[in-house]
Amino acid sequence: MKLPSPLVRGRLVRRYKRFLADVTLETGETVTAHCPNSGRMTMCADPGWEVLLSVHDRPGRRLKYTWELVHNGRCWIGVNTHSANGLAREAVERGWIPELTGYTSCETERPYGRNSRIDLLLSTNDERCFVEVKNVTLVGEDARYCFPDAVTARGLKHLAELSDVVRDGERAVMLFVIQRSDGQGFRPAHEVDPAYAAALVEARRAGVEVLAYQATIDPPTVELRARQECCFGVASGEASSEQHSSTPASACNESETNDAD
Repeated sequence: MKLPSPLVRGRLVRRYKRFLADVTLETGETVTAHCPNSGRMTMCADPGWEVLLSVHDRPGRRLKYTWELVHNGRCWIGVNTHSANGLAREAVERGWIPELTGYTSCETERPYGRNSRIDLLLSTNDERCFVEVKNVTLVGEDARYCFPDAVTARGLKHLAELSDVVRDGERAVMLFVIQRSDGQGFRPAHEVDPAYAAALVEARRAGVEVLAYQATIDPPTVELRARQECCFGVASGEASSEQHSSTPASACNESETNDAD
């Protein structure tokens, strides 16, 4: 996926009121950009970090700039949560997620559940797969990618709806889109939102599949290609894992227990 062009470089001054960020451009001008991320953005918003902004001159738009990426000195981090759905759709349509291949149709924002819209609805003949997408930018103290970075009642609702899909005899997938590259493996952020972590466990037990894929970010190109291992049971000291070829098995215990993401 190509990010909007052009991308303008600057340095973060501050992020505030959740959806606003002040940035000093290379020209020396300080501008206010839209911050399309409602989370805490822990480990993503340190003053002085390099950022990339997209430019939008649409008439009637209040803010000209949108914050797309930030660099923490080690890697680029995709902070625009709206990009995750596009990355997921591109990866599915190009066959970069083997678990989601074989479908002939990929629809977005189809109504389902309790007044919700599913991010991706994959289908072929009489088979359907409901895919919910979440953007991941947090890295825990154990160096694993984590979700969420703030308490999420909306996330809980989505997990319940995916579980209902499975109970109705259809396939449901929770897909975590990781937009940074300085961690290893994925787990639910039990230390941030224990209710969501527990709900993810129950959803997985109910048959909801959990996938985590990491994006490669080379501005302006972002591509979702690398599967990450999902680790469960971190909060209780137990662990289970879903292995992939690029993460060592030692990242998690092999005992299949009870947590999910």
